[in-house]
Amino acid sequence: MKWVVWFDDGAIRFGSVEGEMVQPHTGNFFAGPTPDGPALPLGAITPAGPLRPRNFIGLWNNFHALTEKQGNGIPEFPLYFLKSPSSIIGPDATITPPPGYTGKILYEGELGIVIGRNNSIFGYTIVNDVTALDVLNADPSFPQWARAKSFGSFGPMGPCIVTDIDLATARVKVALNGRVRQDYPLADMIFPPARIVEMIGAEVALAPGDVIACGTSLGALPMRPGMVVEVTIDGIGTLRNTMAGGE
Repeated sequence: MKWVVWFDDGAIRFGSVEGEMVQPHTGNFFAGPTPDGPALPLGAITPAGPLRPRNFIGLWNNFHALTEKQGNGIPEFPLYFLKSPSSIIGPDATITPPPGYTGKILYEGELGIVIGRNNSIFGYTIVNDVTALDVLNADPSFPQWARAKSFGSFGPMGPCIVTDIDLATARVKVALNGRVRQDYPLADMIFPPARIVEMIGAEVALAPGDVIACGTSLGALPMRPGMVVEVTIDGIGTLRNTMAGGE
């Protein structure tokens, strides 16, 4: 099943996607959502970031290909950081650098795990784990993971949540102005989603709606002002955002 969230006169609504239509629901994703009212054309709504998680967690060094290229060892436990939920924006929203920042800003196309009840996996979404690279490495005594990744608009997410995808065959592709820069298989993950949730959930009190971004692989590069970045994952769709600035 595929779910979308949108704003309707300031109110947040959600529904299931059925072909080119959306069936609105009441309740929530995780506890018996109930159909409510007539279906709407999918083109009549503007999807928003699908979640406002209590915990927004990201992984580093979770793909064999990138680990091999960078010469890193295979971790025994997921290497994770926290990203502020306030960084989340939805599809077609603008990625904006923090005031005064003129350094490199990276895109990182990633699969996002959506947590359900009892530390289960409810479904999957797309995350662009945007990173201010110069902030991350500004202090040699302390890599600033959370700060570099938590500025407002640095957590594009969406355009929907799907309850199941084929992890064995799905690929992540990231295009800048239509040119593909990342293209990697989810099957290359060191820790697959179920194992990620099991291990991190033993340390962090995960709640329904929390999101864990599974990390990225080869091809993460800086964006330039005005560029359109599109992250596509088979079975989910495309998350499209624009970098602020440019002509």
